[in-house]
Amino acid sequence: MLQVQLPFPLLGLDFDNDGTLMNERVLGYCRAQGIKLTRSRAYRKNDQAWIEQKNGAVVRRLVGYGRFTGMVATQALGRLYRLSRLYVNFFQPSFKLRSKTREGARVTKTYFKPATPCERLLSSDRVSETVKESLRKQGRALDPVRLLHGIRELQATLCALAKPPGSEHGQVPASQSLEAFLASLPRLWRQGEPRPTHRTKPASSRTWRTREDPFKDVWPEVLGWLQNGPETTAKELLERLEQGHPGDFRSGQLRTLQRRVREWRHAIAMELIYAGAGEVGPELEGTLPAVILSGNIPK
Repeated sequence: MLQVQLPFPLLGLDFDNDGTLMNERVLGYCRAQGIKLTRSRAYRKNDQAWIEQKNGAVVRRLVGYGRFTGMVATQALGRLYRLSRLYVNFFQPSFKLRSKTREGARVTKTYFKPATPCERLLSSDRVSETVKESLRKQGRALDPVRLLHGIRELQATLCALAKPPGSEHGQVPASQSLEAFLASLPRLWRQGEPRPTHRTKPASSRTWRTREDPFKDVWPEVLGWLQNGPETTAKELLERLEQGHPGDFRSGQLRTLQRRVREWRHAIAMELIYAGAGEVGPELEGTLPAVILSGNIPK
């Protein structure tokens, strides 16, 4: 199946020492097809980082760390991987390491320009023009929104299947139409990613302060500076406060001011993006200027 889906000839396979792949059937097939086999060295666990390097970036990000059993989960995982293969390879740019140099304890890394796996194949001289044209044709036929819709539907299904016993385990959620999915896109940033995870979510986020806000009295003044120069950095703002209020502020409070400025910019961005579509959350709806002036910007 893998050999048929690849856009180029399969020359070699590299895997770990699991008996699922290290067996006579796989070995005989690879010898008959002229496929070179390599595997990780025994007792050298660092080799696995090269073989399973996409587990965290793709697999765990899509399906989490839950354990799935049964034919329904198997079919859902199969469909999810088929869609995610196309979405990741054609529409998800990634960095690739160009070089790494060490000078004492300092390590300097440089990267190639971000590109999708498909773009890297198209720019390679080792790939024939026939294969490149086939990739271009396949890419033109794909719709990233439809792929993302299918991925989120299958993630929601796996979330339902991963529920512990006694909580309607095995209940597959109702399918959502593409039109309903498109209508919900402006709200997805609040809902997060519907995927199983090994981490338990906290019951509620902390909304209270553990210490008094040092910028409470001067925040209206800082807000005026930000409105006149939105590109002003928190460091420059703190320097102005130190000059205007000698002895009241110190350099160790820079991180606190940076968080305040970042929250202010986030609230402004949410208002600009979602206010026109009526998608601003109730915590900001209609009262954004008052909320920003008070400094109590919800996250």
